Amino acid sequence: MSLLTASLFIFILIALSAIVSSSELALASSRKIKLQVMAKEGDVRALDVLNVQEQPGSFITVVQVALNAVAILAGVIGESAVSPYLERLFGNETVGSVLSFILVTSVFVLFADLMPKRLAMSNAEPIAVKMVRPMMFLIFIFKPIIWVFDGAANAFFKMLGISTVRQDDMTSEDIYAMMDAGAEAGVLKKHEHHLIENIFEMQERTVTSVMNPREHIVYFDSQTPTEHVVSVMIKQPHNKFLICHDDDLEHIIGYVESRSFLASVLEQQEVGLTDKSLLKPALFIPDTLSLFEVLETFKSTGADFAVIVNEYALVVGVITLKDVMSIVMGELVTLEEQPIVQRTDNSWLIDGMTPIEDVIRALGMVNLPHSENYETISGFMMFMLRKIPKKTDSIKYAGYHFEILATDHLKINQLLVTKFDIE
Repeated sequence: MSLLTASLFIFILIALSAIVSSSELALASSRKIKLQVMAKEGDVRALDVLNVQEQPGSFITVVQVALNAVAILAGVIGESAVSPYLERLFGNETVGSVLSFILVTSVFVLFADLMPKRLAMSNAEPIAVKMVRPMMFLIFIFKPIIWVFDGAANAFFKMLGISTVRQDDMTSEDIYAMMDAGAEAGVLKKHEHHLIENIFEMQERTVTSVMNPREHIVYFDSQTPTEHVVSVMIKQPHNKFLICHDDDLEHIIGYVESRSFLASVLEQQEVGLTDKSLLKPALFIPDTLSLFEVLETFKSTGADFAVIVNEYALVVGVITLKDVMSIVMGELVTLEEQPIVQRTDNSWLIDGMTPIEDVIRALGMVNLPHSENYETISGFMMFMLRKIPKKTDSIKYAGYHFEILATDHLKINQLLVTKFDIE
């Protein structure tokens, strides 16, 4: 065989190997989500790629048979055609054979394997949809061979108890990773990243982490004089006020809206807290609900205000639709004084009633120990100190120094958190 003819055959074999090699990587690494999007946009070849990925045994067998056959044939042709010229050039048969092997192998590694696979890695889905039909044709042609080798491989895997089923189930961790990658690449803006993160967090955070706690609830006894009610409503920022029997928060009969009550007073109407036109039934929800479940409850009932009770039927707080949406929208809708204020790059002032999830996010921590036992940063300090905290008490954890700056009787008002270098 002449050198020109051998070179032509080797060129054809390199092209064939490059096509098979790039198809292998493209079909294996194509992302399921991207393929589903392409299928919805009308590219039916994307569905073929998904089908091949579900049954990878046949495809892998065809690829390996083709690549090995091409490599062996190229070695034979290269050895027979190139070696004689190199032997005459160097005057040594062994040197000619070795250089022939190195030359042919190097050309194949570069042009038939390395370059096609790098191209397939950066354009997996476009290459996959273009090559899936030819690969399906090869699978049909080599069906008997596939049946033998694929069957043998399956038998060995079954004996070893190894599953070869491809797992493409999307988890919340996968979505978080995709969002982080999108933010780093600049596809997602910072506030968009936080918004999506907050939506997923709603499924994990309980209603007690956002509620207005019992000690901050403003309520009225059903017999409270109108003058006192008006005075309190004017001073308080709330729009809804609970109404109770015998001034007992465990005997709630409903709630009134300040706007409606004050409008009736301005119109010089004789009104009372128990008037049917003003008193609305309260929605009660358990303290074990997640924020997502609370949002669904608000949606199904048409309410935007709820009273939270614990397992002993004691009122532990109240929550509004605005409270839930403030978690979703974050800084975009939160206009009140921030519970976490960053003083420097390594120090923060934190309100004692700040939910522990917000603290973890602000400090960039992974988690705090035994976080199921408390809901606020005050609870964390009490859990770690194993006593009722007092001013100047402090702890160190995971490279952070937590110090209590102010207390009010048994309540922690403010903490200073400082990050320090761990030696």
